[in-house]
Amino acid sequence: MDKKMLLAIILSIAILITYQYFFVKPVPQPVPQEKTAQETVKEETKTTEAAPMPKTEVSVTEKEVRVESDLYTAVLTSKGGTIKGIELKKYKDKSGRPIILKGDDVLPPLAIGADEGFQFSKVNFSFQGRDIKLGPELKTATLVFEYSSEGYSIRRTYTFKNNDYGIDLRDEVGGLNSYWITLGKDFGIHEKDESVHFGPVVLKDADRMEFVAKKLTEPKNFKEGVKWIAQEDKYFFSSIVPKVQIEDSKVWSKNGDALAALKLPAGVSNYFIYAGPKEYDTLKKYGVGLEHIVDFGFFSILARPLFWLMKVFYDIFPNYGVAIIILTIIVRIPFIPLINKGQKSMKKLQDIQPRMAEIKEKYKKDPQKMQKEIMELYKKHKVNPMGGCLPMLLQIPVFFALYKVLLIAIELRGAPFMLWIKDLSVKDPYYILPIIMGATMVIQQKMTPSTMDPTQQKIMMIMPIVFTLMFLTFPSGLVLYWLVNNVLSIAQQWHMNKKLAKQPAS
Repeated sequence: MDKKMLLAIILSIAILITYQYFFVKPVPQPVPQEKTAQETVKEETKTTEAAPMPKTEVSVTEKEVRVESDLYTAVLTSKGGTIKGIELKKYKDKSGRPIILKGDDVLPPLAIGADEGFQFSKVNFSFQGRDIKLGPELKTATLVFEYSSEGYSIRRTYTFKNNDYGIDLRDEVGGLNSYWITLGKDFGIHEKDESVHFGPVVLKDADRMEFVAKKLTEPKNFKEGVKWIAQEDKYFFSSIVPKVQIEDSKVWSKNGDALAALKLPAGVSNYFIYAGPKEYDTLKKYGVGLEHIVDFGFFSILARPLFWLMKVFYDIFPNYGVAIIILTIIVRIPFIPLINKGQKSMKKLQDIQPRMAEIKEKYKKDPQKMQKEIMELYKKHKVNPMGGCLPMLLQIPVFFALYKVLLIAIELRGAPFMLWIKDLSVKDPYYILPIIMGATMVIQQKMTPSTMDPTQQKIMMIMPIVFTLMFLTFPSGLVLYWLVNNVLSIAQQWHMNKKLAKQPAS
């Protein structure tokens, strides 16, 4: 039992340490040198001779137009009839400035073309209108970009709505049999956090598939069941949701960047465009499956209800730190009977240790007889040798589910708790919570009945140090959960020890 207990704890720690790195996707290699737009166009022309190439209207000055709503300010350009960037008013970066989801000049968001050269991103569209400011009096507005030359005609109609990150786009394409539309390079990615995936995502039926440039040794095509394509980071993303039947979709790597695009037949095509935060409830209301961009991980069946409960408690007590504390208490309640049973089992194991030592010494030359006598001893005292391990193992899935919730929930981004904890989504700046958590682990370990020999007990004393070092970089919200869980464990162990001390020895 001692070896099994030690093995279970070491295994749990190994899982905790490696979990956040196990599923991390490698960071795409940086591009050695950025090519100019002219070089890129020439290269694409050589490799795609069959593709039509409209003339770039270099003499026409590029024009920009701004669309402002309560949630964002979007900048669109006549070059390709595309988006240059979207500033999110409600979200700030580390410097306190609004988050900007930027486009790329070489491959801008929503660029279209006959192939992956996206030739029409390099021509100037005409448009009429001026800057738009949405509000209570002007709830919706449209912008129309048009291009016609050499037998090709394109009309792009954007429809914007106040208090909504979603944008409707209607493309009317003539002169081609089919065309591609892309999210461009890194549009929707604000920060490349290595703890989570960033890059393209494709939702095919109910399967969320994510990609990174380094692993895209060849293009990946998906023709059936594609609901949307996206570019994501930890908290933000952009997406194209086609409202018509697509011909193809593709994810590929180019110059160290992972890209995604859809192929549609010429004619009229409608899309729903989203560029903004990963607000789960908001995304679910659209009814197009965008909520699946929020990746709750392997234990999502547990993570989703925990996430919902946390927000319920936040609605009652508008502090996510308080919500986490209440959630921790609620989550622990179902485990109380099982933990009590495990603590009783450990106490009984501790009590029969002298008798077990006698049996091992007496039958050390007869392992089969030794095992039989030990099992008889367990049966006589009604001891389950695995009873102390089971409660800990059962709590591991709950820990990982809550870990994922606290890691990716944008609701915790910038959410303060109290005093020095100004953001529950990042580490404690002064490491106070992890140190207190480590101290509670020491107290809990001292109070818990043990059947280990002195050497094993010394080894186990390293565990609080290991956990403390590991939790130094964890989100403060997760450390708060583990700290509260330890405090509850100490209280329960104290109560059980007091109760067992009054019982006569069996």
